[in-house]
Amino acid sequence: MEYLAVQRTCAVSDFSGIKRSTHGKVYSPSLKKLSSKYPNNRTGKLLFATRQKQSSYTPVGPRNFVSKSLRVSAEQVESIVKSSPKRPAYFPNRCDDPNYVRIFDTTLRDGEQSPGATLTSKEKLDIARQLHKLGVDIIEAGFPCASPDDLEAVRQIAKTVGNDVDESRDGYVPVICGLARANTKDIDAAWTAVQHAVRPRIHTFIATSQIHMDFKLKKTPDEVVALAVKAVKYCKSLGCNDVEFSPEDAIRSDPEFLYRILGEVIKAGATTLNIPDTVGFTIPSEFGELITKLRANTPGIENVILSTHCHNDLGLATANSLAGAHSGARQIECTINGIGERAGNASLEEAALAFELRGPNHFGGLHTGLSIEHIALTSRMVSKYTGMSIQPHKAIVGANAFAHESGIHQDGMLKNKTTYEIIEPEKVGIFRKDAAGLVLGKHSGRHALKTRLSQLGVDVSGDELIEVFNRFKAVAEMKSGGVEDEDLLAIISDELFQPEEIWKLMDLQVVSGTRGLPTATVQLLGPDKMPRVFCAVGTGPVDAAYRAVDLALQLPTDLLEYSMKGVTGGMDAMAVTKVVLKPQNVNSRYERTFSGSGADTDIVASSVRAYIAALNKIIGYMQNRVGEEAYLGGDVNVNTMDLNDSPELALK
Repeated sequence: MEYLAVQRTCAVSDFSGIKRSTHGKVYSPSLKKLSSKYPNNRTGKLLFATRQKQSSYTPVGPRNFVSKSLRVSAEQVESIVKSSPKRPAYFPNRCDDPNYVRIFDTTLRDGEQSPGATLTSKEKLDIARQLHKLGVDIIEAGFPCASPDDLEAVRQIAKTVGNDVDESRDGYVPVICGLARANTKDIDAAWTAVQHAVRPRIHTFIATSQIHMDFKLKKTPDEVVALAVKAVKYCKSLGCNDVEFSPEDAIRSDPEFLYRILGEVIKAGATTLNIPDTVGFTIPSEFGELITKLRANTPGIENVILSTHCHNDLGLATANSLAGAHSGARQIECTINGIGERAGNASLEEAALAFELRGPNHFGGLHTGLSIEHIALTSRMVSKYTGMSIQPHKAIVGANAFAHESGIHQDGMLKNKTTYEIIEPEKVGIFRKDAAGLVLGKHSGRHALKTRLSQLGVDVSGDELIEVFNRFKAVAEMKSGGVEDEDLLAIISDELFQPEEIWKLMDLQVVSGTRGLPTATVQLLGPDKMPRVFCAVGTGPVDAAYRAVDLALQLPTDLLEYSMKGVTGGMDAMAVTKVVLKPQNVNSRYERTFSGSGADTDIVASSVRAYIAALNKIIGYMQNRVGEEAYLGGDVNVNTMDLNDSPELALK
């Protein structure tokens, strides 16, 4: 039997707008089973009726209509319900869909703690906006008490991204979360920052393992419980109804003590309990068992959301997180590309695809609300901003993830792609070639460029499009055979995913050879918009160019890392350079470093772009610190200031 669907939108081929009647009824005996099986389907609402029942339709909107072309079988309905994105209504302490797993992204907090991954406020806001497109449920935007600059960055994210309600996705808006230690000062800073969001959350924590209580906190278990309860109650007293509590180093804590402290913070008003494997020591079976025990022995745990936060010291962070979800956790804390302290965190893209591909069967129907087509671009943005390259064999987003070189594999791919690929790369935003044969070159116009970028998941317009187009034309003039997708993405990263341009490279000339001194001349546009020209000699063209830049900026640094790779093959390939710098003459307790990247068909120009990008980050950070000192009534010297004078961030 066929059924007709009442659809709210005019896109007949798009099932994302199908709605249930206002009474929530399914008008077919054979489909009632589907309705009960999927009470919170991915659109949340379906309305079906037999042809004989057409006269009894209950309209649910002024644009409803019945499409004769929208005839679907019960099997097709089940397929639609399974495959469409779904997100239940948000409540801090519960989820009405027992199979929904919330994605808590901590790229901007734990991810930024990676050495060299310092982000500017603008970069944090850009990443937060991209995470909104990706559809994460919670964005941990930072640690507001770390510095006034971090507080302001979190506040801006709360005011913008935290208020960007997307009606096309059933009113989706991410929770904006700030981290706070279990003290009033941290909590006040966190609430000051996040309270502007539609859905604000404070995430407070205290260590619970014996080794941490003895050597770091120097407190008794009773004192730790009292501090945890006081912190949660204080969060609630400020008007924050969404409070997450983490017992730091939970995996090495006494389970009986965990039952006790978690039960007490639940009574105090905590709505999410996060279980961190702070040192990445556990294994999936052990972690899954701990989640099961916590669910069985913690008083009141049925009234909160249970969460996981796993580190990757043994390479098991994602596996442990999935084991936790399989055992009943309904929130996973993770980062883009798995970046974070030491060996990193659970990888968002790996967890997302595990639920997407194995959720219906292996995980008993577990699913997320992510729009996975934005994964690739989000990954590239985070990699570019943090300066942390993605290893080629990284699952989902690595350069080799969808590459096949073995003859046997290539033969299978030519016959049927599913022989060696478990998902089409296009589903996560990776496009190998344009199916229409679109070749971009020096004769291509803005429309063709904008179209191809849109296919790659990059939306640019206005001044940004002009900047990218001008750079594209310059590259196209120098490349034979057209500009490839990899070139376009390198241009996008170099033009859009960069720190604020305080100094900008205008022109570069180098002279080098086997005889004579390599010489470089650079023309830079300074913060006053006045061009300046500097010349220097060095051991090679790159060294000479760097010395010329140093003459202009007068900012002594140590070059800790320099790497370059070709984006594509061929003599005219674009080069992408990454550098890591450490400022000299500073009181550097935590060895803060700054990364930069640049792309160009000229390897020296690529190197200079990367160098200037890193220097701009340092200058921007110094300016923020100067502003903070002035705000606090202090006096600061940018040549001797402590770039790392902030609370220790090695938290979880």
